[in-house]
Amino acid sequence: MAEAKSNASKSKTQAKRATTEAKKSAAKTASASKRAATKAAAAEKNQVQTVVETAVDVPVGAVLAVSDRISELAEPWTDRSKAERQIKNYRSNLRKSLKRSERRGTTARRRAITEARRTRTQVERGARTRRTEVEQRVRRAIEVPTSRAQEVVDTAQGVVGSVASQIPVLR
Repeated sequence: MAEAKSNASKSKTQAKRATTEAKKSAAKTASASKRAATKAAAAEKNQVQTVVETAVDVPVGAVLAVSDRISELAEPWTDRSKAERQIKNYRSNLRKSLKRSERRGTTARRRAITEARRTRTQVERGARTRRTEVEQRVRRAIEVPTSRAQEVVDTAQGVVGSVASQIPVLR
């Protein structure tokens, strides 16, 4: 019986130990879950905060950039001497731009004239060559039949001459 009592107390102790270990394990799991949820929430909070900050910073930055640009544009016109200096700069820049455009136009015009002359010369040279070829062909076309006709005429005159010289003999 003593052995049964000691088995019963062992199993009670083991049961208590198992229960305690289960409680500790559950507590650890709950603690780990809580830490993971806290980390996830913090990460989401940081993402949301970044998006919100960006949504606010972009328009504010744009307004500041426009404000700076307007200040830069208006600044030269706040004083008469500055305004006159600015107008002088505008005139100088306009003059430079016009001269640059004039030089470019002159260069383009010269190139166009040179190209037109070159093209005209090539066309004239080609026309002369073709005209000379045509004239030679026409001359050959006329000379060959003319020389043949002359040969025929000469032959005919020779025949007529020989016939004419034989007529008095026949009489």
